[in-house]
Formats: sequence, structure tokens, C-alpha cells
Amino acid sequence: MKKHFLTLTLAIIMSGSIDTNACTNFLVTKGASTDGSNIISYAADSHVLYGELYHWPAATYPEGTMLDIYEWDTGKYLGKIKQARQTYNVVGCMNEYQVAIGETTYGGRKELGSQSGAIMDYGSLIFVALKRSKTAREAIKVIAELMKEYGYASTGESFSIADKDEVWIMELIGKGEGEKGAVWVALRVPDGYVTAHANQARIQKFPLANGKTSITSKDMKKIFNKEVECIYADDVISFAKGKGWFEGKDKDFSFSDTYAPVDFGGARFCEIRVWAFFRQIHSDMDKYIEYVRGADLKNRMPLWIKPERKISVNDVMNFMRDYLQGTEFDLSKDIGAGPFGCPYRHRPLTFEVDGQTYINERATVTQQTGFSFVTQSRSWLPDEIGGIYWFGVDDAGSCVYAPMYSSITKVPETYARGNGTITDFTWNSAFWVFNMVANWKYLRYNVIHPEIHERQQVYEKKFITETQTIDKEALKLHKNNPERAVEFLTNYSINTANNLVSEWKNFFEYLVVKYLDFNIKYPVENEQNPKIEQRGYGEEWNRRIVNDTGDKLKMITHDNN
Repeated sequence: MKKHFLTLTLAIIMSGSIDTNACTNFLVTKGASTDGSNIISYAADSHVLYGELYHWPAATYPEGTMLDIYEWDTGKYLGKIKQARQTYNVVGCMNEYQVAIGETTYGGRKELGSQSGAIMDYGSLIFVALKRSKTAREAIKVIAELMKEYGYASTGESFSIADKDEVWIMELIGKGEGEKGAVWVALRVPDGYVTAHANQARIQKFPLANGKTSITSKDMKKIFNKEVECIYADDVISFAKGKGWFEGKDKDFSFSDTYAPVDFGGARFCEIRVWAFFRQIHSDMDKYIEYVRGADLKNRMPLWIKPERKISVNDVMNFMRDYLQGTEFDLSKDIGAGPFGCPYRHRPLTFEVDGQTYINERATVTQQTGFSFVTQSRSWLPDEIGGIYWFGVDDAGSCVYAPMYSSITKVPETYARGNGTITDFTWNSAFWVFNMVANWKYLRYNVIHPEIHERQQVYEKKFITETQTIDKEALKLHKNNPERAVEFLTNYSINTANNLVSEWKNFFEYLVVKYLDFNIKYPVENEQNPKIEQRGYGEEWNRRIVNDTGDKLKMITHDNN
């Protein structure tokens, strides 16, 4: 899944050498959520990614079994690692113990972008950790140990790692050629707070090891002590000093400023998405406008904030659809939105006019999303019931997040791997059905999207309410037979998702008929022909046409007398 968005210098951005693939993560602790869930979200953005639901069943392996590792982005074979004796059920990016992991790529120092012979790329770290971890802390330990033993085969990454009790942010970057492994820092997000990351490293200063609340990888055995809130590679500072990238006191060391300094692109294309999330839950974010504009790079936002209101899972779904609306960067307002206010932009992100380089804004919602998710890890329920993986394919602005319990033993056919590809269309694929609706929307956003949004909200609110009843029924089954509870949840998840795809296909057919040929058609009872409405471009765009064409299109009146 190609998503690399290197945090580049302004000179590189101006040259147009920029990779536009990127991802966004929002992290909400249980003390900040309305129902006590730990929540993380993730958009896997790529122009070549096919949205499908991964699944690996729990399994037991003989001693000495080896596991082949393939790079997630390219499918390239990287090597073999030791297989665990026992692996856990994984659905998408969440496992049966309610551990969930998301990521964004920030790239970082180009000197550290490759490591010959390394086996573990960032995608393999995610999925291997999910197969082997019962807690977020265990996932951090697995990731750190895998990189140390087998090397790290990707560029800089930020990971969101949640379980039913805690939420962590972990940032890492490889050591480059001639070295093995990576340097990294992991911080527990304080309960009651939220954080986010979007292709820019965000961890700056962190508490130095004191043996209690902060430890290094040399004391990894202490990671399961609940008072530990910070863990980092023992050489994260000394490695930078050895390279000549940091010369100050250890207490002044900043991971981001050293390994991935923020530049114009990091602020304007990446941090702006974090800001867009923060500003919806906290009233004091306008002071960072110059920062996210890319003008004042020193006034960085805090790593996490305490929201002024509790956040629901439905809120997070809608945060994933943000296009900077209500701000000076609103994508629906400038001429790039066309006559119908479409808040999406053609790529690349930069373009040149008369020797000057300009940008298209990069919002959270984007057309090239392969899939996205919102996870709930709920401590008050058994693991078989507590984890919900809300999964959507294609553009988050027009997807519907369908509930997949993280213990399910099969996935819906319409979302399953192998059902269609990015170059193989099929009406039985959720990705292609949702893609058709989204692409129809792009043609006349201002009239078609409101219908999509209304139906989207109806489905998601229905599912959220419905899962409360499903939880209760599953609990009754779980008391006597946990396996029957899992079977019940599997059937619910499969039927709900497959029915959704069927109904969304019908919705597409309805939209095609209603908005055909730039008209809007309304059925008239007992009449063959519908009522036709022709709204045209609207007054604002008509004025732009007149200003651009002058008198060329002006009607000429003649005095017939």
C-alpha cells in the first residue's frame, strides 16, 4: 500500500518532487470519549490501494516455523522471521484482544530512508504485532524487538496503538545504511486527552528515563508496569549525537526536530489535518493558524490536548470527512471547487503558473483513500464482544462505516480480499460500489453530496444503536458459550456489511437516474415524465463566467421598430 509522504524541504516542494499519498490518524482516550471507549481512526490513502478487509485467523505453529515477510506497499519479498507458536485472530488492523494499530508515514531524514538487508517494513510490523499482542504495551515491545532483530525496512512512521485500557503514540525511524534497526519513542496518551498525526512526526521532548514512569529499551521488562508512560530506544539520543544532528543536553532533545524537522509541507499538508481535528473540540486553536499555513514553523501545536467536550464514535467518523470547512482554507470555496463547490482536488498537490509554484490544500478527506476505519476498544465487555472495527472503503466522505466485531472468524464476501482489484471492476465489491457513488458525487457535489451525507448518517447512527442491542445478545450467549457469541457476531457483521453494499448499489442507481445529464428529476405521481429542475451554475459562478468572457456571451437585443 503505497502511502509514503516524505516531509520535504521547501526547495523540494517548489521543484514539484512530492509524493501525494498520505494518511491521517485521530486518537481518543476513554476519558475523552462519550461511552468510555478507546478510539483510533486511520485513513489509508493511496491512488493505487484497493480497499479490502484483511483477515488472519488465530493459529498454532510447530516450533521452528518460519514466516515469510512481504513489503505491504509493494508485495516485494523481504525475508523470513521466526513464527510465533500462537497467533491471534486479526480483522483489518484490530485483533481479538481489542488491540488496534494505525499509522502515518512521515519519511524524515533521507539518510535514514533505506537499510540494506532489513526485513520488517512498517506494514509487517503492524500485522505481526497484532497477531502476537494482547495489549498495546505488548505491541510496542513486539515492534521494538522485531526491528532490533531483523532491521527496519521503511522510512519514518508514526503508529497509533490502542487497547481496551490505554492509547499510545509511537514514532520511529530507521538507522540507515550500515546500521540495523530503528530509533523510537512511545508515549501513553494521558486519559481524558486526544492526539493525532498526519504524516509529520509530532513527538518532540519526552521525559528521560527515571526507572519508574519513563524507561529505555534496556529496561523493556518493565514495560508492563502500569506507571510507565514513556518508553524509548536506549540510543535514540546518542545515535543523533553520533551523526552530528544534536549537540545539546539530553533533556532538550526533540525527536521530531532532530529526525523529521517540520517544514512548509509538514505544516501545510500534514499538521493542518491535526489542527482541523483539534479545532473542532477545542476553542483555542486559532493561535496556530500561521503555523498550519506554513508561515511560522516555530509555533508548533501540543502533542495532545484535552477536548472541551466528550467525543463519540460517530464524531470521529465525521472528523475523518473534514475538508477544512469553516476555515480560511475551506476547499469548497475557491475557484478550484468548480461551479458545484467540490472540496476535492486533482493531483499533484503543487502546480506552477508563470514560474511560481502554488499548492492545492490537503484535507483529511480525500478521493484516493483505499480504506479507512474507526476502532472502539471497550474495557467493560469481554474481548470477544468489546472490539468493534468500523470499516469503510474508498473516500471517507461518502463511505459508510460498517461494524465488524474484531473477534469474527470470517469477513463479508463483498469486502474480502481477492474480490476484485484496483484494475478489476466487479459489482460484488464494496470498494467498487462505494467508488461509483463517490465519483458520481464529484460531478455535482453541491446537490448530490447532501443526499449521500444524509443517508450515510442514517446508516451509521442505526448501526451504532443496533450494536448496543447486539452487545447485549452476545453477552447472554457468552456467559455459557463464548464460541457461540463469536459465531453470532460473525453472522451479524457479515450480513450487515453485505446488505449495506447491496443497498448502496441501489442507491447509486437512484442517484444516476435522478441527476442524469445535469438535470434533477422528481417523479410525478400518475405521470410518465418526471418534473425537471435545471439549476445551472448558480449566481456566483455565472458572475465568474461573465468576468472571464466579457461581452462574448452577452445577448444582443434589437429594436424591431
